[in-house]
Amino acid sequence: MSSRLLPRKRPLLLLLTAVLCLGFLGTTLVSYQVSKRAIRDSIQTQELPLTSDNVYSEILKDLVRPVFVSSMMASDTFLRDWTLRGEQNQTEITRYLREVMAKYGAFTSFFVSERTHKYYHPTGVIKQVDVTKPVDAWYDRVRRMPRPYEINVDPDMANRNLLTIFINYRVLDFEGRFLGAAGVGLTVESVRQAIAHYQARFGRRIYFVDQEGHVVLYGESARMDDTDIHNIPGLRGLANGILRDHAGSYTYKSGGETHLLNVRFIPELNWFLFVEKTEDEALAGIRHTLYVNLAVCLLATLLVVGVTGVALDRYQRRVEEMATTDKLTGLLNRQTLDVLFQQAISQAERDREPLAVAIADIDRFKQVNDQHGHLVGDAVLKRVAACLRGGVRASDTVCRWGGEEFLMILGGCNREDALGLAEKLRVAVATDAELAGLVPGGITLSLGVAEHCAADSVDSLVARADVALYAAKQDGRDCVRAGETTC
Repeated sequence: MSSRLLPRKRPLLLLLTAVLCLGFLGTTLVSYQVSKRAIRDSIQTQELPLTSDNVYSEILKDLVRPVFVSSMMASDTFLRDWTLRGEQNQTEITRYLREVMAKYGAFTSFFVSERTHKYYHPTGVIKQVDVTKPVDAWYDRVRRMPRPYEINVDPDMANRNLLTIFINYRVLDFEGRFLGAAGVGLTVESVRQAIAHYQARFGRRIYFVDQEGHVVLYGESARMDDTDIHNIPGLRGLANGILRDHAGSYTYKSGGETHLLNVRFIPELNWFLFVEKTEDEALAGIRHTLYVNLAVCLLATLLVVGVTGVALDRYQRRVEEMATTDKLTGLLNRQTLDVLFQQAISQAERDREPLAVAIADIDRFKQVNDQHGHLVGDAVLKRVAACLRGGVRASDTVCRWGGEEFLMILGGCNREDALGLAEKLRVAVATDAELAGLVPGGITLSLGVAEHCAADSVDSLVARADVALYAAKQDGRDCVRAGETTC
């Protein structure tokens, strides 16, 4: 995917570089005052917005992992089963939340039950959530929102009311009914340290302002004399317009200096990002020699464009890889398989070649988690995935279908060939020494196989394989069964 998208960025970066170079060369032909205005415009319309974009991208990148962890919690079979069983053993949920914190390095983790309104934390039940109280209004908002999650900033009552960035994820049962909210949190202090890093990296003053105009977060080198922009000299006259317009470039005078300011609204935090620079700092070099400063600006611009291009490429590759791959097993995820599945069916029909599907389910996997813990369960999933990936052909596709289920698209395979391959995979897992070391007695698979017919859609083909899998489970597990052929 990234090989198709990245080339589009390079011409844009080249165009941006060319425009900046021509602009700087043009300023060598004008007077000091014209050059001064041109550089001021460059800072306001290019440098500061570019810094703002980079800081915004870095913040979102820091939030990608917590969002993924919260998503994993919301879709975790254990969490949903434990809730549906009536929340009978509090030790199980607190241990689970502790494991999430330890495994993913989260500052905090939580689960709020819709049935009991209990707020579960790694330390136990903190309280009963009451949506009529302002402090718990977030839960009612999450319960009603159409999207799967939100990013919210609130004090964490379980950790000395430290200001915390929470990922609140909706938890649904297997029928799509709301069970509660789960997620993890990051301390705002860790974001403060990141801001200090951004300031050192970009050489700008960076701080965050809430929708009432209060400065809520800033780096060590950007300490504010006043924490309300309505009271900052020069900025007070712009404050209402900034809060109303949500984005823009501004100039104001304070402390005898001219400040160049860029503002953008970050909807994920409901805060404004302020990036600013003093004009005297920006124009110090031009007072000595216009041409030397232009050369420095040109080199700096090329460097910023280069660093920006590299950062965007790396960030996009990372996000696209996370979007297409199951993080635990390294297999393709279900969303990516949906596209490949339809392509495989279309190609099989076009080439008049057979096509089969196999669904594998780890037998008694819940017992593995219950008896040996989720870390062993994760290790079993990864090892089974490796056995399946190693047992199929290079042309076959293996994905994690959900929970402990795996789906394989077997191109060029008829019903008999698919049964043979499925049996080979069953034996490979049942005799695997590493799995036997993880779980005494080893691990077994039940597999269902179905061959594609002319009238099959993706859903009908998978449904027949799923029926076959159910038959394998009914026949005692650790076996392979074939679905009915409707051709």
